[in-house]
Amino acid sequence: MSQPQPIDPRYANRPPQARPKKRRNWFLRTVGLIVLLFILMLVAVPLYAWSRIDKIDAMPTGSRPAETSGTTYLMVGSDAREDLTRAERARLHTGSDAGPPRTDSIMVMHVPDSGPTVLISIPRDSAVNIPGVSGKQKINAAFNKGPALLIETIENVTGLRIDHYVEVGFGGFASVIDSIGGINMCLPKAMKDPQAHINLPAGCQQLNGVNALGYVRSRHADGNNDFGRVERQRAMVGAVAKKASSPTTFLNPIRYYSVATKGVDALTVDKDMSLFDFIRFARGMRAVSGSGGITLTVPISDDNYQLGQNRGVAVKWDTAKAKALFNALKSGNTTGLKSS
Repeated sequence: MSQPQPIDPRYANRPPQARPKKRRNWFLRTVGLIVLLFILMLVAVPLYAWSRIDKIDAMPTGSRPAETSGTTYLMVGSDAREDLTRAERARLHTGSDAGPPRTDSIMVMHVPDSGPTVLISIPRDSAVNIPGVSGKQKINAAFNKGPALLIETIENVTGLRIDHYVEVGFGGFASVIDSIGGINMCLPKAMKDPQAHINLPAGCQQLNGVNALGYVRSRHADGNNDFGRVERQRAMVGAVAKKASSPTTFLNPIRYYSVATKGVDALTVDKDMSLFDFIRFARGMRAVSGSGGITLTVPISDDNYQLGQNRGVAVKWDTAKAKALFNALKSGNTTGLKSS
């Protein structure tokens, strides 16, 4: 019978090796799987959402301004109703007008290679020359014939090349607001506008999609006509971008999916826009909601400009100041601009 081997004195006092705990391994594997699924969700949802977005031929042809550093986006809010059901039209108070689409908001966002992002509101009643149309017209009329004519008009009057086009529809805008749980806005005074179907008290309050739509469309509630509206639109754009990109959205898979899918369902973009361009657009929107952005309205010299020939009253730009503003964007020197 063999004798037991003597224990090496060097190892005699060592404690026995602890066996791996199955529970610990299970926990680590579970956490690892959750983290992996979360990362996959962050990547897969935007890719899926991007595949759903509507893309159109929006860019004009012919001679255009030279390309500049950075990226310039034209953003419009369209009142097109053809994709809305009768129930949706009633809920959003859009009416049943089946005429050509109009735009309630026109904004140019310039994302420079370095420096602050700039978001500029263009009043829809701005008096401009529209290619192929004699005499000064309201810029909103260019959109009636499609985005290409609106882009050509803006390029002609600003000298700034528009790189990409983003359009937001009625129903989509309201859906985005609802998908993020509403948006908090602070009203300095009560707003009542039967035409926009809003009756909002003064003070900070949570607006749902329908009330938010009326809030940014109203022209009569605050006595500032188009100027008050473009200020509210810029504030709303910033607030929505900030909340949609907040940690509370990214850490909630249901909200994250809802915001991503409803967000792209609300949008139409030009067919040349890539996912990278869209991500840059989203980052620019996020920037203008905080200290990394500048928001302003194109300089105005006359808000009671007579177009003549019974074409009504329009808004006339301050030519010198507007030229200086757009030259600053073309040169990439946005650091000297200030919000207004």
